[in-house]
Amino acid sequence: MSISVLFVCTGNTCRSPMAVGTLRSVVRRAGLAHHFEIGSAGTTDIHVSQPPSLLAVEAAARRGYDISGERARLLTADDLVHFEYPLAMDRTHLAAMRDLAPRGFVDRPQMFLKYAPRLGVRDVVDPYGGTTDDYEHALDLIEGGCIGFLEHLRETLQTISSLDKPASGESVP
Repeated sequence: MSISVLFVCTGNTCRSPMAVGTLRSVVRRAGLAHHFEIGSAGTTDIHVSQPPSLLAVEAAARRGYDISGERARLLTADDLVHFEYPLAMDRTHLAAMRDLAPRGFVDRPQMFLKYAPRLGVRDVVDPYGGTTDDYEHALDLIEGGCIGFLEHLRETLQTISSLDKPASGESVP
């Protein structure tokens, strides 16, 4: 069983790739990486096939997240069906995702930071074109969001983990 997560921002070169790297690291450290499919996409095609911005790569690397292999791609309606958790970095992305969503999936996209209410903000502000500090601030919010998201999934993950374990008396191949 897998939990599929798609992070969505504007051009898929800053916030969403940083969120991919962060969540991958968080679930790997928790020993849960094999339970996750994690991706990202953008609501515009302006940067399709391009790597993350240099400042995003550098900010992520300072925290131990390698996002250098990520490439920007455009969000599709199929993504909103395939990914169980399509997560918007800001309200404009949420609106675009809901406009694109097929009938029956309009409510599936959610705000990413809804999982981190203690942060007191709804949007991860776009650092693109900003300073190193802007990228660091975005990563602070993304880390808080990833930790909150994982906490939200704790019960689901416990159920999945129990399904992974052999029943008592069963031999392990």
